Amino acid sequence: MRPFLSILSFIAMMAFAFWAYRENYATQTQLKEMSRVQNQIAALRDEIAMQKAEWAYLNRPTRLRDLAAMNFDRLGLMPMAPLQLATASDVAMPLPGPLLITGQAQPDGTLSQVLVSPEGEQIP
Repeated sequence: MRPFLSILSFIAMMAFAFWAYRENYATQTQLKEMSRVQNQIAALRDEIAMQKAEWAYLNRPTRLRDLAAMNFDRLGLMPMAPLQLATASDVAMPLPGPLLITGQAQPDGTLSQVLVSPEGEQIP
């Protein structure tokens, strides 16, 4: 019985050693993958920062003004003036439609619903 337990213990120890060996290499592979992804994220952030700086450089007001002046014959761009802007009251708003369901407060504090036709007549 004793040799059987020794052999069984040795086989279990070898199985755990094999499992630990595989887990070690799987962990190292995942750490390398995580490092690669973090480097890729850092590179993309640098690229975004560079594109934001380039966008800010290309949208300088003096540069845009000079481009508008150079291409005035083709584009006919004019500087904005306050008279070109409208107020909110100048915008045509749609007329509100009639309400089909209205509520009326009762003396006891409850709210009763009354159906109203599109012509404004109450529906019993």
